[in-house]
Amino acid sequence: MPQSIARPATLAVAGLIAILPLSMVSCSAAQKALDCGNTAVRITGDIADVTKAYNNASNDAAAAGTALQKLKNDLDQLGKNSKDTDVVKALNDLNTQVDKVQQAVDGKQIPDLGPLGDAAGNLTKVCTG
Repeated sequence: MPQSIARPATLAVAGLIAILPLSMVSCSAAQKALDCGNTAVRITGDIADVTKAYNNASNDAAAAGTALQKLKNDLDQLGKNSKDTDVVKALNDLNTQVDKVQQAVDGKQIPDLGPLGDAAGNLTKVCTG
């Protein structure tokens, strides 16, 4: 191979070697953002369902339990599919709050939905931070 062709080819390969790890980081960040976006949409809908069901719990206590179980199932599924440790931790914290709300509902007490919203906000911070 003539030296005039070999040098540009070598530089091109060296450039690719330098760029590929950077693109993987970008893809990883993009994947995290996509995963977080999908998670946020799903969780927001579930929390709205829990709030709506709780507000109507005096009429239909089963709806509150069903909404909480759906949220818990979605959190479990999202936790299994997420590879980011910070997202998994935030999902686990949110799951803990779901359990506390469920315990209050089961005990026929008024659940405090504030910590549930705070945990969802923490998940948002993890996803955007």
